[in-house]
Amino acid sequence: MRKLMLLPALLCLCAGVALAQGKVSNGWACGKPGSAQSIEVGDQPNHAYSIDQIKCTSTKGEIAGVREKEGAGTEFAEVKGNKSGGHGIFVETMANGDMIYATYQPTATLKDGQMQSGTDKWQYTGGTGCRIPLAAFSPKGAGVSSLESFQ
Repeated sequence: MRKLMLLPALLCLCAGVALAQGKVSNGWACGKPGSAQSIEVGDQPNHAYSIDQIKCTSTKGEIAGVREKEGAGTEFAEVKGNKSGGHGIFVETMANGDMIYATYQPTATLKDGQMQSGTDKWQYTGGTGCRIPLAAFSPKGAGVSSLESFQ
């Protein structure tokens, strides 16, 4: 069974979100997962659990005036027939060295093991450093993104 990777689509197609400091529009270039495992459950065809980690480089975007630089996402997913869902954490490093953490919950529709469409609920949960105002992590630092098919 092909391994499902929702995070690259999420990161490359992430919609802008209203934060306390204004709007954020970002883009990410992600490679194939460096680490990935998929285990067939065995109770029915096309039912598997997977975990993967992927590294990404920012192509555009900033938060509270600080440029986004790179990030790594780690996610767990369950694929069941033509549906997939899961959860993960994205750890982002800003140009000034600050780190931002976000959680996400992707869902997707599949065809022949490949994602066709989906959505992703995500939320900034915190970070390190003191150069990005805490207000940037307010409850408004959340959103829903549309996912599209990718290669």
